[in-house]
Amino acid sequence: MNYIFFFLLLLPVKWVMKLLHKSSGKTLVIQTAKIGDFVNITPLLTHLQKCDALLSRSVAPLAENDDHIEHIWYIENYKTTLIEKFRLALQLMNRYDTVYLLHPNNANLFYAACCNASNKQFIANYRRKAYQSLFYATANGIVEHTTTQLTVESYLKLADRSFTKASYPKHATHPLWQQQPLPADLLREDGMKIGISISAGNQAKTIPPAVWKALFERLSDLPCLFYIFGAPNEQSRLDELLKLTGKRSNIINMIGQLPLQAVPQAIGAMDVYIASDSGNVYIADAMQVPVVLIYGPCCVEEQRPLGDVLLIGPDHIAPSSFVFDTPPAYRYSAEQLFGLDQRKLDDIYHFISARLPARLRHDD
Repeated sequence: MNYIFFFLLLLPVKWVMKLLHKSSGKTLVIQTAKIGDFVNITPLLTHLQKCDALLSRSVAPLAENDDHIEHIWYIENYKTTLIEKFRLALQLMNRYDTVYLLHPNNANLFYAACCNASNKQFIANYRRKAYQSLFYATANGIVEHTTTQLTVESYLKLADRSFTKASYPKHATHPLWQQQPLPADLLREDGMKIGISISAGNQAKTIPPAVWKALFERLSDLPCLFYIFGAPNEQSRLDELLKLTGKRSNIINMIGQLPLQAVPQAIGAMDVYIASDSGNVYIADAMQVPVVLIYGPCCVEEQRPLGDVLLIGPDHIAPSSFVFDTPPAYRYSAEQLFGLDQRKLDDIYHFISARLPARLRHDD
């Protein structure tokens, strides 16, 4: 509600500034969520060719290596004081002709509403509140998004209502940022390279170590090399897993070994990627790497990898985690949400074995 009050305070300034507004031809995209969400807006960025963006600093290494984005505003730079919030609102106010609002929380609605752009297109979702109507009244168009619609498609429809998920591909960086040289482990050819995220940004989406152990055992007769990706603070998760599995020569620790901008290239070197709903899953999808998504409580109707993917979910448990409504905890245990019975283990085995790279096949 505070942002409604802030908007009313700035409304007289907005009206006066509108009289001074001159066309700039510039476009602003507003999406302040994390890595997976950033990857899912890249089809829109490709369509726009050039734009500015209001983003979270967590995606900076990807966004700063995307040549579709000309200028980036980081929301974290304007969160602390009211003066900072007003400063950003005033800087955005007359700068753009078009504004696309993809992540409609109160702060982003406030900034989008303050803009005097002649074309403002907003996403409205299932968390929309009655008091936000004042912000939505400033929009020229609204795309209604539900949990049964793909976010990537809703984002694209902001620009053109005829667009679908197939209109533009995803990317992680554009052009692909390449680290030279890559760590030697990533260049190995003696096994099937399987990337893994053992943790997720939302810790409630973390797959238990016992589930990974069961999966490793089911895949034991395949020549698998398991590459564990993650930020430095995820090392404890790997330590916990290794206590259960014991040290294994085919588990390769990539945690903290790469800057985020190099992760797409590294994941692109994988033959398959396995994870829960995490940013790296969407990077793998953008890199056209086959994905096993163990989705737990997440709603795959709303957001999922769109390429070569095997979806593994819980039995008889309705989704409770959505793109715009993610609880910090869930009714069911992680074992119930992410557990793999024999059928699911077999499905994963057959998916992976069918994608055994040619270099490892020994056909007669």
